[in-house]
Amino acid sequence: MSSANAARPATQATSAAPAAGAHAARAAKQPPTGPRAEAKRRAIVTAARELFLREGFEASVDAIAAAAGVSKVTVYNHFGSKEALFIGVIKDSLDAPLEGALVSAMDRLAEADDLREALTDTARAWVHGTRSNPDILALRNVVSRELHRFPELGAAWHQAGPEGHHPAVADTLRRLADEGRLDIPDTEVATLQLYSLLLFPHLVFSTYGTTIDDDLTDRLIAGGVDMFLGQYGPRADRLR
Repeated sequence: MSSANAARPATQATSAAPAAGAHAARAAKQPPTGPRAEAKRRAIVTAARELFLREGFEASVDAIAAAAGVSKVTVYNHFGSKEALFIGVIKDSLDAPLEGALVSAMDRLAEADDLREALTDTARAWVHGTRSNPDILALRNVVSRELHRFPELGAAWHQAGPEGHHPAVADTLRRLADEGRLDIPDTEVATLQLYSLLLFPHLVFSTYGTTIDDDLTDRLIAGGVDMFLGQYGPRADRLR
């Protein structure tokens, strides 16, 4: 073997090492901080959200950077990789549009004199927030399409649990149980059941590209509230 041939593998290994080191350094680099950096981060997330909704993971980083008014390098400085940006945007966005209205409705529920009426009003606000915001349903469908590529999305969703996704709901149910207005031995189960009764039908229908009409929505809410209070109303009321 010639000395030139013997030297070639060593040269390749030497050239590969800095590239791998640079990649690791970029992944480990802390994202920029400060008001300007936060403004850029918000712009990146907003642009990425819109493009991922429209194109799924196939949306390019170049297009995201252009829509956000930043450089491609800035996107990578904040998120490290396109995969990390996609996962972060999806996780942060799934329930964000509901939070303000849901928190307000849950606050009113905790103070209400008529629990059934207040829970029905809260359910209507929750369901309306889902039905009237197409991004919520579209984001879930994006997740469904991309789960084969990003199983960590499903894992992160599962690990957060129902209380992690809807803390306002869990906190209010826990408060009502502490006050004796509901009898809830397991808040996690109760939160998931309420979510299932009210929102799951709409999520399932959206997966097939269709919707539930207003009349059926009202009936589902009324029936869901009855079932929930039948299960978790004060024990004395259930024994009458």
